[in-house]
Amino acid sequence: MTTVIEPTRRPTTTDAPARFRDLVAAEWIKLWSLRSTRWTLPLVFLFVIAVSVNASLADHRNWPAYPEGRREMFRLYGPVRDAFPEAGYLLLVLASATLGALTVVGEYHSGLIRATFAAVPARRAVVAAKATVLTGVMLAFGAVTAATSFWVSQAILADRNAGWSIGEPGVLRAVVASAVLVPVCALVGMGMGALTRHAAAAVFAATTVLLLLPMVVDRDEHRWIAELYDTLPVVAWLRLIEVHPDILNPVPYPPTVAGSWLTLAAWSLAAVLAAVTVVHRRDP
Repeated sequence: MTTVIEPTRRPTTTDAPARFRDLVAAEWIKLWSLRSTRWTLPLVFLFVIAVSVNASLADHRNWPAYPEGRREMFRLYGPVRDAFPEAGYLLLVLASATLGALTVVGEYHSGLIRATFAAVPARRAVVAAKATVLTGVMLAFGAVTAATSFWVSQAILADRNAGWSIGEPGVLRAVVASAVLVPVCALVGMGMGALTRHAAAAVFAATTVLLLLPMVVDRDEHRWIAELYDTLPVVAWLRLIEVHPDILNPVPYPPTVAGSWLTLAAWSLAAVLAAVTVVHRRDP
């Protein structure tokens, strides 16, 4: 009698695709594992607040010497300029864009991106998770920075009866716009990082779009130049924080509030789509 032994079948296993929340958790760990994240955000926060406090204290100190006309003019624009000083927010914009670029460039330089795509072939989902984490972290950071800067500056100016309350027309919009600007700049940096895969090139490209172009372009030359100029992210932010733009800085073909919000949204969406498309089509 012959015994027939059937070959042993190897168990087959199918790996379930990674859930989006797992990708978000992984990107959260990656973001906070960057040393630049841990020390850049606190230092930038302190710098912005320090510049705001310095500007507010200067106006508080000089208030008795201001003539009545200057005091009235200050009440139209001074509180928001002290709350969101140009020097502080220039650094905030640059730091946000740099951090956004490093979230992509850092993985390419370290080679971690290959391991990531080997574990998760769905590259679009990986980039979407990266953008989700970056947006959430930078929005929270921007909100804390903008709210603190506004509260501290107005508390200093209140002693001179020159501060604003959050309920005054246009003030809440200025605070929200200042918070939203931070993740927009970070996403622009991420998009530039995906396009260039080089830290210096990405930071230079983001700096050009966010800071240099608003400084060198003369919007008063032609209407089409003004319309293109108004589509820059920082220009849109400057419009949103201006509570009395028609009185203080009348310009031909002025941007609208709705158009400025759309500009910030469009840049964020375009940056994410660019990163998703480039990362999906290029080899890691």
